[in-house]
Amino acid sequence: MRRLRLALSLLLAGVLLVLGQAPAQAAVWWSSDQWGNWTSGGYTLYNNIWGSGAGPQTIWANSTSNWGVWANHPNTGGIKSYPNASRSVGIKLSALRSATSSFNVTVPTSGVAFTTAYDIWANGTSYEIMLWMNKYGAVGPLGTFQTAVTVGGHSWNVYSGSNGANQVFSFVRTSNTNAGTVDIRAVLNWIKTRGWYGDVTLSTIQFGYEITSASGGKDFVTNSYSASAS
Repeated sequence: MRRLRLALSLLLAGVLLVLGQAPAQAAVWWSSDQWGNWTSGGYTLYNNIWGSGAGPQTIWANSTSNWGVWANHPNTGGIKSYPNASRSVGIKLSALRSATSSFNVTVPTSGVAFTTAYDIWANGTSYEIMLWMNKYGAVGPLGTFQTAVTVGGHSWNVYSGSNGANQVFSFVRTSNTNAGTVDIRAVLNWIKTRGWYGDVTLSTIQFGYEITSASGGKDFVTNSYSASAS
């Protein structure tokens, strides 16, 4: 039975490779499940297809620092998915000594609508802080424009709003980048100095691709990624 399962897995992986839904190299994990996830070394990778009208999507990983997705979402409005790498933290801002992350991605730039973004959660899911590193197509942040600021190693336009469930602060980079390092602690402290929240707990750091459309099938590749907090 074990050999049969292995043979079926190899056969399915070969089919996915032909369809372009998995990397050319042999991934250590992949999933086309809506909520497919894999945990290793303190990170959890999620396929995370949660929007309405979504098409097929496959996530793959050579490691938690080298992973990606193939997505084929129709050219319609509304976010279809947020495949991401997630890391739990659970440290109060006043006790947080460091929180940084580095990334390097290869993404499509035409025929798509998406953003490469951090989704940082504080006090559980009470506060959502999004850091948009690049964006293409008809996408935009939630809420209203507040100010422009340079903090955490990048220059941003900052928006504030609510999605009906939690407060959302969106930091949209003033120019697209595919690689960089972010001082997350500095961003969180800047929000606190504005009086938008108090001594919150940094709960979770997520990084991935918030995809609205990728018609015909597109590859979103995380060449390298890491996040740490202490």
